[in-house]
Amino acid sequence: MARPSTARSLRTHIIPHIGLFLVGMLFLLPFLWLVLTSLKTEDEIFSLPVVWWPSTFEWLNYSNAVNAIPFFRYTLNTLFLCGMAVLGQIISAPLAAYGFSRLQFKGRNLMFFVMMGSMMLPYQVTMIPVYVLFNKMNMVDTYWPIILQNLFGIPFYIFLMRQFFLTIPYELTESAKIDGASEFRIYWQIILPLAKPALYSVALFAFLNEWKDFLGPLIYLNDPAKWTLSVGLRAFIGEHKVSWGLLMASATMFTVPIVVLYFFVQKKFIQGISLTGLK
Repeated sequence: MARPSTARSLRTHIIPHIGLFLVGMLFLLPFLWLVLTSLKTEDEIFSLPVVWWPSTFEWLNYSNAVNAIPFFRYTLNTLFLCGMAVLGQIISAPLAAYGFSRLQFKGRNLMFFVMMGSMMLPYQVTMIPVYVLFNKMNMVDTYWPIILQNLFGIPFYIFLMRQFFLTIPYELTESAKIDGASEFRIYWQIILPLAKPALYSVALFAFLNEWKDFLGPLIYLNDPAKWTLSVGLRAFIGEHKVSWGLLMASATMFTVPIVVLYFFVQKKFIQGISLTGLK
């Protein structure tokens, strides 16, 4: 008969880890299927019964996918927009969040409530009027509509930064004010350095959101030379046929950078998300 301490350890440590492993594998399965399908021939992709493991790795799918479209050009376009999105959000979101968390002014709570309410509006609701606005400004078929929309903090990022700022003791800012520090100096030299975990989270969210964005580049960019990867992958979906091998290969190359990026910054990302709920 197992000792009570051993049974308790089994319930509190081993079983939860097994459950997390199984859930993780469940989420990993679509990615594994994507990678394996990218290495199959056309016959294996459509064969019945289903071929889970390719008989030979069809590496030509990757080279053909890269050569079928200006893949590297689209990658550079996507990276440029991702960089601008990250830069815009880490500048605007913390500034707005600092005002909502540290500054006292009339109507602050009402403005924050309205901002949070705007999160319920899907992008499709404002898509047409915003497009008409940029069209009147002669900015369609340029990167400016996408860049400018990232220069104003997205409500979720502002909320994330605000919640993190609330965990920073007010005594730090009060001491700095007594020493004669201005509001901007307090923000720049005290609050912002302490908020690095939340900034990492905002930067990662902004990068991922722009990397996978399809609708924005689709409606604003008419010149194929300016397309991003998400729009360029449509080339493999024809009217009467879909090149599944090439599509899966390009989708794998599209997904791998996101996975690699997350593994590099996962510690800071998880820390930033977890600390926002402390207060």
